[in-house]
Amino acid sequence: MEIQLVPIEKPEALNVILGQAHFIKTVEDLHEALVNAVPGIRFGLAFNEASQERLVRRSGTDPELVELAVRNALAVGAGHFFVVVLGEGVYPINVLPFLRQVPEVVGLLAATANPVRVVVLEDDDQRAVLGVLDGKKPLGVEGEEHEQARKELLRRFGYKL
Repeated sequence: MEIQLVPIEKPEALNVILGQAHFIKTVEDLHEALVNAVPGIRFGLAFNEASQERLVRRSGTDPELVELAVRNALAVGAGHFFVVVLGEGVYPINVLPFLRQVPEVVGLLAATANPVRVVVLEDDDQRAVLGVLDGKKPLGVEGEEHEQARKELLRRFGYKL
């Protein structure tokens, strides 16, 4: 057995969603969930099939983002693993409720614009995702001025009244 850290390749401004699902139908259902969540959404999606032909299944609305999702899915190489790369201006908060409703989704591992690495265990011809490293360690505790700035930001984005 070998444990590896696999970095997820992406431009700094883009968000990725990493998860696990089952069944070949996953690709179409995730695609439908994303386009229903945000009209005109740009995204790429890749899903690692775990049996039969064991292909990376792919879909999306932007060929470059689809290719980026495929490269990341291949790099991780775990069965039933999926990668969604969201286009600029689309945030996970806009699509996560829709993805959670897809029957094949087993779990979501990360939804982030931060640098992210996937902890992968490899044994013979199988790979498993053990977890993800998302962002950096905390440097301190929020003070009153940070709390106020956080609340103002959420209201400016329209997430709170």
